[in-house]
Parts: sequence; structure tokens; C-alpha cells
Amino acid sequence: MRIFIVLVLLVTTSLSLQAQRVDRTNFRAGINGGLVVGDFSEAYSFTLGVDLYHHWGVSREIDLGIATGFSNAFGETQEAGSIQAKFDNVQYVPLAGSVRIYPTSGFKFGADVGYALGVNSGNEGGFYYRPSLGIDMNGGTKEFHISYFAVNGDATFSSVLAGFLILF
Repeated sequence: MRIFIVLVLLVTTSLSLQAQRVDRTNFRAGINGGLVVGDFSEAYSFTLGVDLYHHWGVSREIDLGIATGFSNAFGETQEAGSIQAKFDNVQYVPLAGSVRIYPTSGFKFGADVGYALGVNSGNEGGFYYRPSLGIDMNGGTKEFHISYFAVNGDATFSSVLAGFLILF
């Protein structure tokens, strides 16, 4: 009889621990800003954007999802002697798959990979990737992250960003 009771307690405990799995399925919305680097750093100074994500917790350590948003890089005016050149803003709407890996509670790394649609005139868009590191704040309802935003077209447009997300 004691063995039976011990087995029932072990099975019940095991099932209740599995039921306590953390479900991080959520919608995230936020803003980001940063500096343009690489090929376009002379013509564009900084970028501002909006991020939208939906992630599904597929395991205790991994989230998969979709990502989109809007990014605007502000064009500079450059002078070379008496010649002045004004660069128009560069704008992208990324459409991507997203993965986040949680090696410890509250810290994550991952990437978004897909295609960035060029919004402004003459911008064809291109292959989009965005590796990132994030830290949960306020009990996991907010997130601070840093990332590298890149679009490979005829040339690579890239920026280093810091952002803030609210999880719903």
C-alpha cells in the first residue's frame, strides 16, 4: 500500500511540474533607434523604427515567431566644395521569421530573417537579417534589446539599434 501511495505522489508531482511550463506566447510592440553603419554611414546619420512581433513558446528555451515593423533612416546633406547633395530618407518594412533562445531566465538572443520591402522611391529592398540580444524587465512585461539591422540588396544597408518592447 505504501508503494502505491508513493507511486501516486511521484506521478502527480511529475505531472504538476510539467503543467508549470512557462508559456511565453505573446505579441510584442515597440520602438527602436540607432546609428547607420557600413556602406551608408556617410549619407545617413541615424534611424528610427517600430517593431511588431508575435512569438509562440515552443519549448522552455525557444520561441518561434513572425516579425515586421517599419524603419526610417534619415538622409544627410553633404557638401564637397560648392556642390551640395541631399540624401532622401531610406525606409524598409521587414517581413521575417523570428527565433529567440533563452539560455537563462530573463535573457535571450536570437535573430529575425526574411525580406525587407523598400518603401521609398528607387529602393528595391533585399534579404533582411537582424541578430539581437534582449533582457526582460518588469517581470517579463517589457524588454530592452540591442540588435544589428541589415538589408542586402545591391549594397548592404545596416545599422546598430537599441530598442524597447512591451509584451501583451
